[in-house]
Amino acid sequence: MHLARPLLPIALLTLLSGCQVFVPEPTRVPEQRLQGELSLRGGTLLFRPCQEQRSFSVSTDGSTDIAREAATLLADGPGPLFVDLLGQLGSSPVADTDGQLVLSEVYRIQREGPSCDDPGFNRLTLRAGGHEPDWSINVTNKGLVLYRQEQPALALPYVEEQLPEGRLNLSSEANGERLELWVAPQRCTDSMSGTVQHLSAELRLNGQVYRGCASLGGARNR
Repeated sequence: MHLARPLLPIALLTLLSGCQVFVPEPTRVPEQRLQGELSLRGGTLLFRPCQEQRSFSVSTDGSTDIAREAATLLADGPGPLFVDLLGQLGSSPVADTDGQLVLSEVYRIQREGPSCDDPGFNRLTLRAGGHEPDWSINVTNKGLVLYRQEQPALALPYVEEQLPEGRLNLSSEANGERLELWVAPQRCTDSMSGTVQHLSAELRLNGQVYRGCASLGGARNR
């Protein structure tokens, strides 16, 4: 009879060790594509999403250059700036805010140009443009449209090729036009507006080469 007593603690330990397997993991806050206003208050960058009154302190852990880029644009005058980004919204240690924004990618930061009321942004997969002469391209899943000075808009079908290191090539041969758009993951500053985008762009049109900047549209995050 005395030999059966030690079995109870052993059985209890086995049961407890088995329960540890089912401890739920912490909930991971998903990344979101967000657009809104960026301002500076007391040395802290604050983000306010479009059509909202909430504000979030921006985490600047060195993974992006948003602090330097914002400071450069704000040096030309008071904000707010417009920013298009990917990140996580969560609780914040900073007082007088509604949470903290942890950045994954800053697609675009600007003082002027398309912002919260940008029509058709959510249908775009890519937007590129440059100067001297002015040109721009809007890309959707259905085709691309090329805009040039003093010329009508040109709609074309295209083929996309994904290349190593996050580069893209869009090409089209239609309506007597030969077009190639090369895009690379490199921070790019617009020479006229100061807008900073996360992609550099090179347009080759009928043998002519034009350079500029680009960023992903609302229909594409990567």
